[in-house]
Amino acid sequence: MSESIAEELGVVPIINAGGPNTKHSGSRPRPEALAAMREAAGSFVQMDEMLIAAGKEIARLIGVEAATVTSGASGGLVVQAAAAIARDDPDKIARLPETDGMANELIIQRCQRFVYDHLYLGAGARFVEVGTSEGSTPDDISDAISDRTAGVIHLESPFKNRGSVPLPDLVEIAHERGLPVLCDAASMLPPRANLRKFVDQGADLVSFSGGKGIRGPQSTGMLLGTVDWVEYARLNNAPNPTVARAQKVSREEIAGLIAALRVFIGEDEAAETSRYRRQMELVVDQVAEVPGIRAVVEHDYDHYIPHAVIYFTPRWRGPDGETVRDMLMSGSPRVYVSPTFGPDPGIQVDALNIQEGELPIAAERVRQTLIEASAGENLPKASGPK
Repeated sequence: MSESIAEELGVVPIINAGGPNTKHSGSRPRPEALAAMREAAGSFVQMDEMLIAAGKEIARLIGVEAATVTSGASGGLVVQAAAAIARDDPDKIARLPETDGMANELIIQRCQRFVYDHLYLGAGARFVEVGTSEGSTPDDISDAISDRTAGVIHLESPFKNRGSVPLPDLVEIAHERGLPVLCDAASMLPPRANLRKFVDQGADLVSFSGGKGIRGPQSTGMLLGTVDWVEYARLNNAPNPTVARAQKVSREEIAGLIAALRVFIGEDEAAETSRYRRQMELVVDQVAEVPGIRAVVEHDYDHYIPHAVIYFTPRWRGPDGETVRDMLMSGSPRVYVSPTFGPDPGIQVDALNIQEGELPIAAERVRQTLIEASAGENLPKASGPK
């Protein structure tokens, strides 16, 4: 949505300094993706042929056995579950999500439960939870497998891998019993090495977002994996009359994803990282002197690109991070920053969606808001009892 249309509708635009969060419009589509979408709109194709050809090109670009396009990484989870339950059986594919009499259980580790995992259930799957919220063991996985098991779920996501069974070990257990490993790695790009890492470690289907770090159309995703399992996924996906019919992807979006992926793979990741780090150091410098604040640049498994992470120390006398984020969104210009997800409270700035000229504005708004919050100024009024 362009700014002029947003204003016409009465929607106030934001500076997105919080990363590719779907609620806050996802990511910035690359110019190459938008151009490819416009070009693809000018002709018609048979969609299953388009999907097969696109999957071959994506697999070639990445260097994996096979690939197919999904409606975001989330749509990929529905398709993963459908593939695990129905495989290439046309009768089972037609029956989903009705799975009575089928092997329909997916093993999931309690420490890897996450806000979107219910999407696996959309295909008629049932969860078998193992381990505790603190972690799992290989025996927990093995002991849960039965003749009702259709597959084993693995999550690669910031702050969610502590205590879980490592993917290579999970693969060994599952494959010994003829079961697929279904991996969700939606937000794990960059680093670009992850495009192959989880497939190389043995996951049968790996779901990635096409609209986060890749910066393709926001509603696209990719499933990567083995030839057989990607074909099962394709058969259970739109445009076929399946449980995933609602997750269809247009020819324009497919073209945009391929164009964005080509650029993403060809970029200099070291130069990109250095650029993001310099930008985040500017934010850290702006807020470092605010009392009660500890600000650092972090780039690790939990931060896919350099982030300016702003922690509230015991000396902080202001409100919590949610209130500070509300203050940033209620001011002018509106600035979205994300929360920290680890044990230490705070907020964080993500450089991915910050556009030309916005960084100094966002950094100053964060600085001024923290100063006001630390002094108890301009705090949102309590709404009172409900």
